[in-house]
Amino acid sequence: MIVFQQVSFLIVLVLGAYFFFRRVMRIRNNILMGQNEDRTDQPTKRLRSMLLIAFGQKKMFKKPIPALLHLMVYVGFLVINIEVLEFILDGISGNHRTFAGLLGNVRLTGVYTIALNIFEFLALAVIISCLFFLIRRNIYKVNRFGGLEMTNWPKLDANLILIFEIVLMFAILTMNAADQILQSRDVAGFPTTGFMGFSGFLVMPLFQSMDSGMLIAIERIAWWLHIIGIFAFAIYVTYSKHLHIFLAFPNTYYSNLMPVGKIKNMPEVTKEVNMMMGIPTEETDSPTEIKRLGAKDVRDLSWKNLMDAYTCTECGRCTAECPANQTGKKLSPRKIMMDTRDRVESLGDLFAKQGKEADDGKSLLGDFISKEEIFACTSCNACVEACPVMIDPLSIILQLRRYMSMEESSAPADWNAMFANMETSFSPWKFPPSDRFKWADDLNDQSGQKSPQNP
Repeated sequence: MIVFQQVSFLIVLVLGAYFFFRRVMRIRNNILMGQNEDRTDQPTKRLRSMLLIAFGQKKMFKKPIPALLHLMVYVGFLVINIEVLEFILDGISGNHRTFAGLLGNVRLTGVYTIALNIFEFLALAVIISCLFFLIRRNIYKVNRFGGLEMTNWPKLDANLILIFEIVLMFAILTMNAADQILQSRDVAGFPTTGFMGFSGFLVMPLFQSMDSGMLIAIERIAWWLHIIGIFAFAIYVTYSKHLHIFLAFPNTYYSNLMPVGKIKNMPEVTKEVNMMMGIPTEETDSPTEIKRLGAKDVRDLSWKNLMDAYTCTECGRCTAECPANQTGKKLSPRKIMMDTRDRVESLGDLFAKQGKEADDGKSLLGDFISKEEIFACTSCNACVEACPVMIDPLSIILQLRRYMSMEESSAPADWNAMFANMETSFSPWKFPPSDRFKWADDLNDQSGQKSPQNP
């Protein structure tokens, strides 16, 4: 029986690792589909940002209650998975509670007992938090969890992952409860762990009347359910919005360190403007042809833009803060990120089947994101500020707008008029450059109050 368990576990472990690694490599290749961008400057500042925002969840605590519950789930996920290491060692060796035996040999069983009680506390905290989140999503129905993009799979995915986590935590409590009763009956193969309070008080009373054979079966089923569930969860997460569990750390590390509101200029345009104004520019060894101004498809975006798309938690904080969305416009920053991810996924699948030169005749702009959405953006950065994992939807929006304005000349008429005025008069308004400071002539020198007139 022990050999059968070892063989079965190794099969599950190898298959889980294979599918997880294959999916991770697919995501990596999809992200690297984007253009190169250097995000290696200021490593100390980047590390600090990652620790505060991803690990410390600094931006989540703008709303304390949801943040605290999310923290419980987050800490529970990190800490309880330490116990998974023992599960893996048990599965490979065929033993039961390897750490209990090792610590017992050096008279540190008490340490093991304390650790198990901490794990159980976190397991219960995760269950309570997930139940609260399910109620918020499906009964209370928080507004930011709605929207045209939050139907079908996105809505189901959010509920599935919460149910998944509840089941995994119940499996731990069930296993521990059955284990404790078997220990009290001196059943062979179940070493002493000490009393585990939460499973002891909440679950053990349900099993006390069962015979030992039934309890062994329940304990083994719960053990297998948890370990298989962990492997399945790891693979499922790579297809889910909960991929941010892993990507939040690199995404915050490589986040934009420029001052908030500063828009990155296009090097090609900057070079041309400098040349027109007689400003010296650095010459490259060989001039490269500009393939496209702005972005039409995901391959025109940077790898960081694509990482942003995969990191999106679909929490809706960005859309809830968007002034354009609040006034009924079609724009939803969350949808921008979800559409970008969907496009990357579809293109990645196409490349995997037909090679990197394949073309499905579609593009991010037009087939996934409409011009109406892009033109509604006010470039206010509210979505960037609201995101708890430093995602930048504005960067994608600006690049799509640049393509429409500079490649297609399909910007709104009033925009084109403004562009023409900027080119000829050096201001958004159509008046001679010599009159640019004429508004200052009517300043009231006596009161010191400025009353500029519109030109």
